[in-house]
Amino acid sequence: MLADKNEARTSLEELGEFGLIKHLTKDFDIHQASTVKGIGDDAAILDFKDSKTVVSTDLLIEGVHFDLSYMPLKHLGYKAVIVNLSDIYAMNAMATHITVSIAVSNRFPLEALEEFYSGVAMACKVYGVDLIGGDTTSSTKGMLISVTALGQAAEKDIVYRNGSKENDLLVVTGDLGGAYLGLQVLERENEVFKVNPGNQPDLEPYSYLVERQLKPEARKDIVGLLEKLEVCPTAMIDISDGLSSEILHLCKQSEVGCNLYEDKIPLDPTVISTAEEFKMDSTMIALSGGEDYELLFTIDQKDFPKIKGNPHLTVIGHMSEKAEGVHLIARDSSKIPIKAQGWNSF
Repeated sequence: MLADKNEARTSLEELGEFGLIKHLTKDFDIHQASTVKGIGDDAAILDFKDSKTVVSTDLLIEGVHFDLSYMPLKHLGYKAVIVNLSDIYAMNAMATHITVSIAVSNRFPLEALEEFYSGVAMACKVYGVDLIGGDTTSSTKGMLISVTALGQAAEKDIVYRNGSKENDLLVVTGDLGGAYLGLQVLERENEVFKVNPGNQPDLEPYSYLVERQLKPEARKDIVGLLEKLEVCPTAMIDISDGLSSEILHLCKQSEVGCNLYEDKIPLDPTVISTAEEFKMDSTMIALSGGEDYELLFTIDQKDFPKIKGNPHLTVIGHMSEKAEGVHLIARDSSKIPIKAQGWNSF
């Protein structure tokens, strides 16, 4: 959230663009041997030797992707990095570098940007990536954030969305639906606060859900786990827009169908109880909620013994021939066509 009006506020005009960049990035460490030159020149220089470079970019807009009335700026900085790193890990690659560009209106003092960049720095440290550049400029509408992530992988290890085959198993990491319900809790408490500013919300019962929304984690660990298990997915995608949308992406790109089993979808107990509180269906939340940043992938059936019983991985379905279509197999064994109902900014 923005700095309190009673706190010290340093106008960005006092530093100027280059002074601002130097100030905000002065404490960033270098983690990667491939970083020849980071921030401080016209461009960064990277040396990846023989591996392939993987690149992904995301744009986050205030009022569309985040609400600063309940999203702390430090958390926002962290999350802005995470959502991009997730795309790199979804290619079965390791993230190495990021650039961060921001546009802010004059309501943001230096101290607010320091908070944001402290979150960026924390993400860089946790995931071992280097901040190597970016841009700052002014905005008339609020805050805009653009992050580009780079990674590397051997060509043989890169996994695309189009490699699924009939009879491949559909696997998901972690559990689903928490981030969406965390958002519902935050928006509900924000409305209560508007009516009664003296009322402090008790978020303790929802701490897992709120953290899934405000401070998600990217599944870097899964890339290493799959390598250790000697499992190479046939196709993979991260779950940013909801399970249904991501399954349809895999099916379209791979030209296959899919049967997803409702009773196999991993749900945290907090998701189930909070969904009931909000009078929502937990399966629909998992299918359409989004922002979980788990990984969804397919594997050859012969690799099933390697992942069987692993607490990080759940088999939730299997791929079928394209003509069969994409279906949810409900708990009563009925087949329900899956349609894209994930989050859409438009």
